[in-house]
Amino acid sequence: MARGIRPHERTTRPARQWSTAGLLVVLSLCLATAAFAQRPGKRRAVPPGPAEVPPAKRQPAEPSDYGSRHFLIHTDLPAAEARDLLKQLETMLSLVASYWGQPLKGQIECYIVRDLNVWGEDALPAEARAKIAAKAGITTTETLNRGRRFISGKSVVYAIADGGTPQHEAVHAYCGQTFGNVGPLWYSEGMAELGQCWRRDEQGVFCKQHVLDYLRSQRPKGIRQIVSEDGVARRRGQPAARTGDSWQSYAWRWALCHLLANNPNYSVRFRSLGLGYLSGSRLRFAEAFGPMLDEIDFEYRFFLANIEKGFRVDLARWDWDARFREPDSTVRSRIMAQRGWQPSSVRVEQGQRYAFQTGGRWKLDADGPAVSADGAADGRGELQGVIFRDYTLGKPFRLGASGTWTAPADGELYLRCGEAWSEIADNTGFVSVKIKKAAPGPTDETTPTPAPAAASVN
Repeated sequence: MARGIRPHERTTRPARQWSTAGLLVVLSLCLATAAFAQRPGKRRAVPPGPAEVPPAKRQPAEPSDYGSRHFLIHTDLPAAEARDLLKQLETMLSLVASYWGQPLKGQIECYIVRDLNVWGEDALPAEARAKIAAKAGITTTETLNRGRRFISGKSVVYAIADGGTPQHEAVHAYCGQTFGNVGPLWYSEGMAELGQCWRRDEQGVFCKQHVLDYLRSQRPKGIRQIVSEDGVARRRGQPAARTGDSWQSYAWRWALCHLLANNPNYSVRFRSLGLGYLSGSRLRFAEAFGPMLDEIDFEYRFFLANIEKGFRVDLARWDWDARFREPDSTVRSRIMAQRGWQPSSVRVEQGQRYAFQTGGRWKLDADGPAVSADGAADGRGELQGVIFRDYTLGKPFRLGASGTWTAPADGELYLRCGEAWSEIADNTGFVSVKIKKAAPGPTDETTPTPAPAAASVN
């Protein structure tokens, strides 16, 4: 049998150090009292006053062990925080194990550090100590193989206690211990970030605000560039992307993995690709998604243009199978309040005037009133439109419940209930829409009013 290891050959458990200072102090006081009692005729000693007693030094917490079904952690965290971390790790593990369809094999051992000063020099490997000092973490995995067949693995996590690092590293540990592999760099780090952000019964975006601010403020990093970061150098003398390179690189990897794992257009194929990676397959991303790459690129850019906490990529997914035609006669569609842009089935022509009517009502809150496609007084719930052409979106515009409008460009018309992307999940209801060509209008007719706070994808 072959035995593999990454990246340490040995791991060292922290030595248990028991403090006897308190016991010695109590014993000394007892002996002194007994000595005075044996000296009759001597004046009793007067104990020093409060001002004369040096303040007791607060002793830092020493590493202790805490366990749960799937985790054993050695940590200097207070007991309550350590137990809370165990609950978080167990919840996260149940989610990632459910996603990949494989239970964890064995128990994951973790060294979770808040204060390096309370850990002995020999308690942590040098590389782990350096990572923790840099406010990061590292996971080592030993594997037992028979040829190329993975038999078993043992992963050990070393992580700073804060910032979600224990959860991130625990995803690596789960993959290493369960599959003997973590996949290419972009996938392993993207999924580790995704795993530590997952919450039970929550499908919306959940991550740190500075990550969202960064992603929205930057020109999107190309998908091909992201998936090329597999940890392998492509050219002689050119260093390969490496784990721990930067939080910005992790942000792009997380964004791509979040989109592909949660969007029904791609989630099944992406999961299969990931399981292939974890089993050692060398299948390339482009081979797995082939003709879908343009669609993925568009939805990826759309996601980044509108990303915010609570954004649901499953509700905002694009309907790529929709059919469109010119409305020589009335074209009907149904627009759901809980979805993003939806096909109207109408292909419009720049400068052509169209008439539309709507029926039905939708609700913007579970307990709120139902409103028509004109929306509420604050503009929420108003029917909006946008024109899609060649994987590019125009500027969204307001429509309302009925009227006429002139198409600002050629393309396919999409419609939605106007509301913040993070708030559409609790919407209910739908409106039916009828669209047809209208007779030429006044020569001074203008294009529709742009919708507020809208992002386009170019």
